[in-house]
Amino acid sequence: MAKQENKFNEEKQKEEKEPEEAPPKEGAAAIGKAVAGSGKNTLEKNQYTLGKNQIGKRLEPSLNWKTNVGYKDNRSSLKDTQEDKYGSRFEKPRSPVSYGRGQKSPLKDTQEEKHGSKLEKKRLSVSYGRTPALRKGPDKIEDIVSESSSESEEDEEPPDHRQEANADLPSEYWQIQKLVKYLKGGNQTATVIALCSMKDFNLAQDTCQLAIRDVGGLEVLINLLDTDEVKCKIGSLKILKEISHNPQIRRNIVDLGGLPILVKILDSSNKHLKCLAAETIANVAKFRRARRAVRQHGGITKLVALLDCAQNSTEPPQPSLYETRDVEVARCGALALWSCSKSYANKEAIRLAGGIPLLARLLKTSHQNMLIPVVGTLQECASEASYRAAIKAERIIENLVKNLNSENEQLQEHCAMAIYQCAEDEETRDLVRLHGGLKPLASLLNNTDNKERLAAVTGAIWKCSISRENVTKFREYKAIETLLELLTDQPEEVLVNVVGALGECCQEHENRVIVRKCGGIQPLVNLLVGINQALLVNVTKAVGACAVEPESMMIIDRLDGVRLLWSLLKNPHPDVKASAAWALCPCIENAKDAGEMVRSFVGGLELVVNLLKSDNKEVLASICAAITNIAKDQENLAVITDHGVVPLLSKLANTNNDKLRRHLAEAISHCCMWGRNKVAFGEHKAVAPLVRYLKSNDTNVHRATAQALYQLSEEADNCITMHENGAVKLLLDMVGSPDQDLQEAAAGCISNIRRLALATEKARYT
Repeated sequence: MAKQENKFNEEKQKEEKEPEEAPPKEGAAAIGKAVAGSGKNTLEKNQYTLGKNQIGKRLEPSLNWKTNVGYKDNRSSLKDTQEDKYGSRFEKPRSPVSYGRGQKSPLKDTQEEKHGSKLEKKRLSVSYGRTPALRKGPDKIEDIVSESSSESEEDEEPPDHRQEANADLPSEYWQIQKLVKYLKGGNQTATVIALCSMKDFNLAQDTCQLAIRDVGGLEVLINLLDTDEVKCKIGSLKILKEISHNPQIRRNIVDLGGLPILVKILDSSNKHLKCLAAETIANVAKFRRARRAVRQHGGITKLVALLDCAQNSTEPPQPSLYETRDVEVARCGALALWSCSKSYANKEAIRLAGGIPLLARLLKTSHQNMLIPVVGTLQECASEASYRAAIKAERIIENLVKNLNSENEQLQEHCAMAIYQCAEDEETRDLVRLHGGLKPLASLLNNTDNKERLAAVTGAIWKCSISRENVTKFREYKAIETLLELLTDQPEEVLVNVVGALGECCQEHENRVIVRKCGGIQPLVNLLVGINQALLVNVTKAVGACAVEPESMMIIDRLDGVRLLWSLLKNPHPDVKASAAWALCPCIENAKDAGEMVRSFVGGLELVVNLLKSDNKEVLASICAAITNIAKDQENLAVITDHGVVPLLSKLANTNNDKLRRHLAEAISHCCMWGRNKVAFGEHKAVAPLVRYLKSNDTNVHRATAQALYQLSEEADNCITMHENGAVKLLLDMVGSPDQDLQEAAAGCISNIRRLALATEKARYT
């Protein structure tokens, strides 16, 4: 037993004295020797010997990025070997391969390829989408979390799906991983050949894309961009351009610091390199952090510079001109700017770099591959007022209208979207009409197969319909009838725009008649039960516009539309509440028996009064307008008085919002018609603020205020308050107003104040 213990202790001491990483050092030396000049047989022999030494060791899968105990020593020794090897090949001393962030060296990859391939195929869990960001320090992780949490401008990136442990991966997966290993260890010729071989695979497949990433190929490809070998750069960029369509690959490229290198390549004199780099940036810059990185490294200015392809702006380019590399560079630059322009800071950077005149010049080309990214960039940027002004100055609207007649559906879509963005401005809407853009927009409504284009076209029609002259044109082109046909069986994106356009068109009597005769009221009322906020805002406006016509109001009432509008006052969104309240005003005003209809809604009047406690100015103004119409019925006025409408209205009197002032004054004027409400308004300090309304610049506010003061002036204490706050002088100026209602109200109020003064003076002397 003692002999056995001594033997065991000797073996243990012997194992402790042995260097733990001896086999890897031996392998690194062997590979370095093989690369320096030994033949293929020597390398295979060394690898065989290396595998023999490691035959009893349980290998970890090569595709899991883990940090090993002796990793730094391996990395430094291998890096020294490779720097000696690559120094004679590349002008720059840096190796195209940089092993870092926990990635294994080619030595261990070679070991695992020889002796662990069966093990890998049986038990390997492929780490799809594991980004290097997870291996950064705490500070870096916090930065990434804060950035990703604020990425409101990007679509949600798909989750990182991982293969099951026993998933059968195709042969291409393993072939690509072998090619990546050649990239790490081969000479210049082998690197180029490996890149070409890799390009022959279908890189659009997720399996091929993730095979490159999982074995550390992304780091290799990015490091190749930092060499002086043009062929290696081109090959690497071609692969990166293809695989960067994958959302996870995009994030990995950013995490590995690939964007600064791509931006640097934009300064290259090689135009092919510029094109590939710009296209890769266009693919990568799909999320906020990537777009910010492009801007911070000066990429926006360099991309704008690519747009200057030195073509004659007064003549459309010939096909031969487009085939030149200069124009291709401009196209790729526009493609990258399109992706980058989704953030406000980048839009400003493009404008400050002089991008708008260059985009305007490129817009005159006749080649659709150039036009699509150019119009797409303008469409994104046109959401800013500064861009809309510049677009008008550069006369871009004319070319947008011209391209609406293109045969390319994608180009039509982006042109319509650009018009939709720009048509917020009245002058732009007039330019669209003057350049003949309304007719092609109306004709495109008949093509309903492409829903994205249909949404863009209906959006442009909606915004253009804000101008009454354009509405007249749309009526001539039979666009209103076509819009009514689109109220059913369409996605919500289309419905929002269609209903918005109908809401604008129904501001005119002729169009309201068309909507009623074509049976458009029922589908509009049916949409009141939806949940889409934007759609509800537009459909309430359209129904309210139709309710101005008594015949249409009868149909709305019969379809229970008023009840549906009233129920929307409970909607949590303030915009929906306000729009529903505005729509109720013409419904109450034009209903056959409005008082009874309003009372039939259980709890409806209490709901309206309670909404006067809202903090939203638009909701308050619309509710005041609704109360004005409700109070025309004496029974309803008595009910809302009992619900405390007087103190709530009085509390709102100290406001500077002219829209709210107008409708609040009208509501007070009508509420004075019941009981002692006139006295109550005075007791709740509502009179003095109303006098200040007379100093507003809005004539509508003057009229409503004068009418309210006239009603309040029938109470003596209110007359004293008006006189003390200087109402007489302000009202005297309004007696000469051309507005007859204002004249009468001002004169009546002055008359009441004067009558009280005379009565007081008479009482004093008697």
